[in-house]
Amino acid sequence: MSRFRVVITDFLDDDLATERATLDDIADLTACNAMSEDELVGKVEEADAVMLYHNINLTAKTIERLTKCKLIVRCGVGFDNVDRVFARSRGIPVANVPDYGTEEVADSAIGLMLALTRGIHLYNNRLQRSLGPWSYTQANALARLRGRVLGILGLGRIGTATALRAKALGMKVIFFDPYLADGIDKAVGITRVDTLESLLEQSFVLSPHCPLTPETHHIINATTLALMPKGSYLVNTSRGAVVDLACIPEAIESGQLAGAGIDVFPHEPPPTNHPLIDAWRDHSHPAHDRVIINPHAAFYSQEGLHDIRVKSAAACRRALLGVPLRNVVN
Repeated sequence: MSRFRVVITDFLDDDLATERATLDDIADLTACNAMSEDELVGKVEEADAVMLYHNINLTAKTIERLTKCKLIVRCGVGFDNVDRVFARSRGIPVANVPDYGTEEVADSAIGLMLALTRGIHLYNNRLQRSLGPWSYTQANALARLRGRVLGILGLGRIGTATALRAKALGMKVIFFDPYLADGIDKAVGITRVDTLESLLEQSFVLSPHCPLTPETHHIINATTLALMPKGSYLVNTSRGAVVDLACIPEAIESGQLAGAGIDVFPHEPPPTNHPLIDAWRDHSHPAHDRVIINPHAAFYSQEGLHDIRVKSAAACRRALLGVPLRNVVN
């Protein structure tokens, strides 16, 4: 039997030992480590399967050049960076890996929330710069977390895992997800609300856990943030463009938001002149002490990264051997 060819477009640049353990007997692997789609020209056309991470987009201009591709695997949960509709028109299935990193992202969302609402980040920043007294009064009027409302936008696997962790902290958890079947709230023991407005109006902390779609693009913006209680918090570990990040500095400055924890940007790394980056780096702006930015790392643990690599390679193996596919999103 002739050997297949599997191309990993981006993110990985090591010896691919993890993937080879699953595929080496049937396929040759190539890692492009591309930082733009144009870098894939001449490297993916003959691929029998393509593995895509999150550093680049895979659009129609590349997909139309795939001559024998049996599967595109989006190595992650979200799949907004691959044109799955065009891939379907070319007869190419697109699959994701929905069950990796659930614990890590939920832990990160809760960790960001605690670092903000307990003043941990603010205290550290100000003491490090020798600003203000060595006193709890640096973070004036912190609220007890027990009994406060965590609002979750999108109750999928990660949203549910986050809800359960918040319940353990004694928080009241509410969620809005118009696409979820009835009864999940009863199974998990949290409260469902019927509108986005109701979610925002009640949320002391808001944590989106929805995919990026035309409907959710900038669903959190200056107008919707204004519906939240003054002095509330935003944590985003979902997709960067779910939130209009440019409105956060003003919301922090006005006191509408007491803090924000941001793990994801629409483009990564973000441009150095991004309004939120500018405010976050400016020691004189309140966002410097009240905004936490991470480099799209909420998914990461050694175990989680191993899981995604194994599961992505296994998906390719199923496609190459003609075994029924799983987690097809198109």
